[in-house]
Amino acid sequence: MLFDDSIAYCGPAPVPATLIFQWNFDPFAFVAIIALVYAWLMVGRRDSVGRAALMGAIGLIVLAFFSPLCALTVSLFSARVFHHVILIAVIAPLLAIALPWRSGPLLPLAAVTLLNALLVWIWHAPSAYEWAVMDAAPYWLMQISLLGSAWLFWREVLSPLTRNGAALIALVAFVAQMGLLGALLVFSPFAVYSIHFQTTAAFGLSALSDQQLAGLLMWVPAMLPYLAAGLGLLMRLVKGQPEAQRAGWTH
Repeated sequence: MLFDDSIAYCGPAPVPATLIFQWNFDPFAFVAIIALVYAWLMVGRRDSVGRAALMGAIGLIVLAFFSPLCALTVSLFSARVFHHVILIAVIAPLLAIALPWRSGPLLPLAAVTLLNALLVWIWHAPSAYEWAVMDAAPYWLMQISLLGSAWLFWREVLSPLTRNGAALIALVAFVAQMGLLGALLVFSPFAVYSIHFQTTAAFGLSALSDQQLAGLLMWVPAMLPYLAAGLGLLMRLVKGQPEAQRAGWTH
C-alpha cells in the first residue's frame, strides 16, 4: 500500500513547495493537550521546574502533531523517526518531571524498560508501521503507546525511589537496543518501508537513503537525552549522592 492510494492521518504526502502550508488541526490533538494540562493541575508538580517542563512538553507536542512536521512524516520515514524521537526522548522525560511519580512504582524498572523497548520495535516493524500511519485510530494507538511507555520509563528512571545504579543500567540497556535498531536500518541493503517508496524522491532522497538517515537519527540525536541522564546518574554514583537528593526533585 502506498500513500497515493489513500490518505494518511497527517494528510497527503507533501512536496517541498507545499509543506509549509500543511498544518494539522485534528481536534483530538487539542483534547490531548487539554487533558495534559488538567492532569498537571490535579496531580502535577506545581513549582517553576514543573511548569517549565509542562510548557516545554506542550510546545514540542505542537511541533510534532500540529506543525508541517506531521505532514513531512507522510513523505519521509526519517521524519517519522525524528517525530518518535521527540516523543520518547524529549516530551516523555519532560512529562515525567511535570507529572512525577508520587506513590511509588507500579511496575518494576526492568518491566517498564522492556515494555518501552518492545513497543519501539513493534511500531517500527514495516507491517505494523504501515498499518498505523494510514488511519487515525491505529495512528493514535501508536503515538499514545510510545509516549505512555516512555513516560513510565522516564518517571521510574528519574524517581528518587529508584536506585541510581538501577536507573543507569536501564538507560544503558535502552540505548543499546535503540542503537541496534538504528544499525539495522543503516546497514540494511534494501528499503523495507514500501509505503515510502514513492514519497521520498521529491525531497532528494531514495527510499533506502531515507531509511539510512532514520537509522542515523536513532544512533545520535535520539541517544543524547539518555546519555545526558546517564552521565548525571554516574556523577551521583561517583559522589555517593543519595537518590532522594537528586537536584530539583520534589515529592
